[in-house]
Amino acid sequence: MKTAAIIGLIGTALLCHAQAAPFKFDEASYRTDVQTLASDEFEGRAPLSHGEKLTVEYLESAYKSMGLKPAFGDSYRQSVPMAKITADQNMQLKVGKLTFSNGNEFTARTEQVEPSVTLDNNDMVFVGYGINAPEYQWNDYANVDVKGKTVILLVNDPGFATQDPNVFKGNAMTYYGRWTYKYEEAARQGAKAVFIVHETAPAAYGWNVVQNSNTNSKFTLVDKNNNRSHIGVMGWIQHATAQKIFAEAGFDYDQLKLKAAKPGFKSLPLKLKASLKLDNQIELATSYNVAGLLPGSTQADEWLVMHAHWDHLGKTLKDGKTHIYNGAVDNASGVAGVLQLGRYFKSLKGDAAPKRSMLFATFTAEETGLIGAQYFAENPPVATKQLVSFLNIDGMNVGKGVDYILRYGENVSELEQYLDDAAKAQGRTVKADPRPQNGLMFRSDHFALAQQGVPGLMFMSLGDTDPDYIAHKYHQQADDYDPNWNLGGVSQDLSLISDILNKLANNNDWPKWLEESDFKKRRAKDGL
Repeated sequence: MKTAAIIGLIGTALLCHAQAAPFKFDEASYRTDVQTLASDEFEGRAPLSHGEKLTVEYLESAYKSMGLKPAFGDSYRQSVPMAKITADQNMQLKVGKLTFSNGNEFTARTEQVEPSVTLDNNDMVFVGYGINAPEYQWNDYANVDVKGKTVILLVNDPGFATQDPNVFKGNAMTYYGRWTYKYEEAARQGAKAVFIVHETAPAAYGWNVVQNSNTNSKFTLVDKNNNRSHIGVMGWIQHATAQKIFAEAGFDYDQLKLKAAKPGFKSLPLKLKASLKLDNQIELATSYNVAGLLPGSTQADEWLVMHAHWDHLGKTLKDGKTHIYNGAVDNASGVAGVLQLGRYFKSLKGDAAPKRSMLFATFTAEETGLIGAQYFAENPPVATKQLVSFLNIDGMNVGKGVDYILRYGENVSELEQYLDDAAKAQGRTVKADPRPQNGLMFRSDHFALAQQGVPGLMFMSLGDTDPDYIAHKYHQQADDYDPNWNLGGVSQDLSLISDILNKLANNNDWPKWLEESDFKKRRAKDGL
């Protein structure tokens, strides 16, 4: 059939579906949702805390009140079994004659469900970027044995270091640049510990983010072997710490870093020993993903997912004072956006009601490694071949509206055309991710679904519409609700998202992956 005929049939099909009423932003309810979720009473919404109990109850009540059905059988909650691991923060890292303090000079944690993990005069090896990527003809682990050893490696990937578009993807981070990959690959190579050297530009955030994110309780899913296949010690070290360690070994860190970005770099033993003891308190418990379902009018077995993670960093006790990380923008703002969209689509009646089912979801433990999303992706309420797309909000523009929308990734999936069309309808342009080196495409819950083959879009404004946010608010106490927020950006973005969802809910399209990737291969296994 000719393209014009296909387009005509699609147009006819759309005409048969009643035009939905335009999305209308309810500012009062949005402010109430954000202010409540980001209040001190909710204690920063850490998983397995009193703050989680309040958050889950609030979300469950919201889904019930708007008339959505339970998403997981007869429950709005999906149980996510996990371990809460709290390391004693009085640890020290000893390297040769040097001793480093936790928090200021290094951080260390583990996902192994063990009361203690110990490095006892453990051999150290520098493995460059710690990447094994056959498609880029790159293997930092070639001809080096790291089994049972401690590896030091660099954050991001050689493309960022060289700014050469012919090396990996140049300035744009690949998944090989993410810290999650670094730990996974080192574990596959048999290493016992990893320390990633932190530098602000390639990491995309300051040491304060590393410190706040890694010196309190962390969460993990638990396999039948108590995660013994995971890396034993997951660490970061300051740039200055790395320089001291390499000097102790007789090397210049900054010179070796330059060499590590060139093809053919050979990893090398540092001829130093590392010692560290992680003493852990372990709590095995259940956290919850929370979601409400709007069944489709005629194609109920085809699902769209609209999502935001509900968790943040919780509270900590430092210097005798309680510090609460309320995460108002990250991500109470996104959760409130999902609730707005849920109320809107539930209000559509008759022929305007969506044909496909719509899941309005909020997951746990995104901040500690997409844990709730990973569990959902591996245990979805319907088969992944029934999931059309996964749209994800991870921080909204709470300021004034802007004349553009950000796109994360380029030529990744056909969903990008939906973004282009919705932006054009608003008189806005689509702006490429201004910081592709930050790897944001791999840092939020949609990525866990992408790994299962489900295409997605991420909506995030952190650090773009508010340049001060990353430096002074991201994962810090200053990320609080402000009654002076303009919210023009929230209104326009929710309207844009509702446009995309309306089209996907009614046009029978199955957006496809564009670039060759594991995502595309996984989708092909589902016959899509």
